[in-house]
Amino acid sequence: MIELLRTDSENPGFQLLYPLLDKELAHRDGDDHAFYAQFNKVDKIQHVVVALNDGVPVGCGALKKYAENVVEVKRMFVLEPFRGQGIALKILNALESWAAELNFQELILETGKAQPEAIALYSKAKYKVIPNYGQYANVENSVCMKKILNEENI
Repeated sequence: MIELLRTDSENPGFQLLYPLLDKELAHRDGDDHAFYAQFNKVDKIQHVVVALNDGVPVGCGALKKYAENVVEVKRMFVLEPFRGQGIALKILNALESWAAELNFQELILETGKAQPEAIALYSKAKYKVIPNYGQYANVENSVCMKKILNEENI
């Protein structure tokens, strides 16, 4: 049974998972990984969700304030043996609910063209592709997406 834990970046489960995410992204991103890695620091993240399977961390995601009413979804990851079971969508839904509780109105995110599974997940969750924002503005391999929070989609 999957349990979702609200925590922060100091959580031992998150500390176990995010290096595995970084390793997978380094493989997928290739030479571009160093560019992306500079924007994925995990110190002092206050809003992290860790998915636990019988107490063992198997997935995670985080929120990071981007602007006054906008929060960025970061560090989404599920261990490979647990993929395809809806865990990532549960984490994403939990992050969206938390963002709404914190009075954010929009969620944004960046993923890569080398991550079609992530793009499919976000599309399924009603995120829409937007022009690349911030540091991703002119990055060809980035895909940026947004979802406006309202009571209909939380």
